[in-house]
Amino acid sequence: MGKGYLQVYTGNGKGKTTAAIGLCVRALGAGMSVYIGQFIKGMRYSEIATLEALAAALGPERLVIRQYGRGCFIHRDPEKVDIDMAGDGLALARDALTSGRYGLVILDELNVAVKVGVVSEADALSLVAARPPETELVVTGRYATDAMLAAADLVTEMREIRHYYRKGVEARDGIER
Repeated sequence: MGKGYLQVYTGNGKGKTTAAIGLCVRALGAGMSVYIGQFIKGMRYSEIATLEALAAALGPERLVIRQYGRGCFIHRDPEKVDIDMAGDGLALARDALTSGRYGLVILDELNVAVKVGVVSEADALSLVAARPPETELVVTGRYATDAMLAAADLVTEMREIRHYYRKGVEARDGIER
């Protein structure tokens, strides 16, 4: 592939994780190895089941998925266990990023982890700076800091214009979860 870049997918609109997973599928199709680390999340989303099946078929040298959370706690304050899990996730993500084993590393919801205080901005930026030049890195999540945006080579902002949540539609299996 040559040079890798830092991509940031942020904004209040739907589709940041979905875009990152689409890039994962593209990279796998091109023969790359992919590591996905999900901060905050610990729930069984539909895409995780599919990615795990794909990882089983391809083997652990091609696709690894890790979750560094015990559930999405956006509507509650994080507890010490959440901070500890995020810290462990940072160490695992750094190992994956710097190992040279993966052409693509996705750090899903890292921006949110910074916003809610389970990861410091300095630690997130240090992790991003550890990226080897040949590794593509994708960081997702609302609330990307100015420093994260400045470090990025590509920034995509998902902007909500209209969402049926506002009409009381709950998350649906296969579409939002």
